[in-house]
Amino acid sequence: MGMSLGDSVRVTLFGESHGAAVGALLEGVPPGLSIDVETLIEDLERRRPGRRLLSSRTEPDHCEILSGVYEGQTTGYPILLLVRNQDAKPRDYGFLPDQPRPGHADLPESTRTGGAADLRGGGTNSGRLTLGLVAAGSLIREALGDVKVTAHCSQIGPITAQFVSKPGEGEACSILNCNDVGAAELMIKLVQSLRKSGDSIGSSVEAMVSNLPLGVGEPWFEGLEPALARGLMAIPGARGVEFGRGREAVTMHGSEHNDAWGPEQIPIGEDADGALGGMSTGAPLRVRVHFKPPSSISIPQMTLHLPSGEMRELQIGGRHDPVIAPRATPVVEAVCRIIIADLLQLREGWS
Repeated sequence: MGMSLGDSVRVTLFGESHGAAVGALLEGVPPGLSIDVETLIEDLERRRPGRRLLSSRTEPDHCEILSGVYEGQTTGYPILLLVRNQDAKPRDYGFLPDQPRPGHADLPESTRTGGAADLRGGGTNSGRLTLGLVAAGSLIREALGDVKVTAHCSQIGPITAQFVSKPGEGEACSILNCNDVGAAELMIKLVQSLRKSGDSIGSSVEAMVSNLPLGVGEPWFEGLEPALARGLMAIPGARGVEFGRGREAVTMHGSEHNDAWGPEQIPIGEDADGALGGMSTGAPLRVRVHFKPPSSISIPQMTLHLPSGEMRELQIGGRHDPVIAPRATPVVEAVCRIIIADLLQLREGWS
């Protein structure tokens, strides 16, 4: 069952959206790392539901660290992270499994498990489980040394935002996890209109990985970009991952795209590639993750009613996000940290 991410540094997720709890088991962390509880709280707060214009599910998301940490430091043994669900409303999903929701994995999951799966709120496939990724990614931060990962909501629908390393000020920036103040103000108006209409929209997260030493990454399928892409594409709702200039490279000539190696053995040029041949070049690595519109919308939709075999109208209740990227921003950061920590451990070892 594919609930684990990483090799030497490994995160295994567990729980269901409307079950008792969600969390993660984090293995492979070296002993003696300081645990910054305040940073953990801040990371979880950026992902937490209940903020204005996003999902109204009110969860405190208090993370319990049940093992692997003693007197503020990691012990080198597995770290169990647990967050208890306190605002689940399973009655919102009384139509399941008879009428699978459009755009959701209800029918494939029910078929795969022979009807045994908990489908409420997406069950194990829910974005609620990304909480465990964010908690694990926060705890692994110190193991990265000088390597930094920062991300923000870079696009909602047609509105794009510039990458700004320092978070912008204001409510719009805070709600949307968007560092570009001007773009965030436009985005918030769009999200407000979608909330009123009951519809949703696609979005993107842009991340920047800086201070990666030269040559981090394994051959072929464990290369830096393939490893990151595998983890990032597992985030619920992800539909594409781009590195560096991404699809823009399709329209470029080699004479435009090639980056010369500079005197400091780092590629020079605007937006130089941060990875070549699956290995880091020493230049910042730019990553963009594109998300589909959330599938849970309040607009009535036609879908199959399994007992009758007929197409029937379904109107989904519950509390849902009209856009994914704002709450996915800390998830993208966390996945990048976990993958990079794993690759660094393979290269350098922490024993």
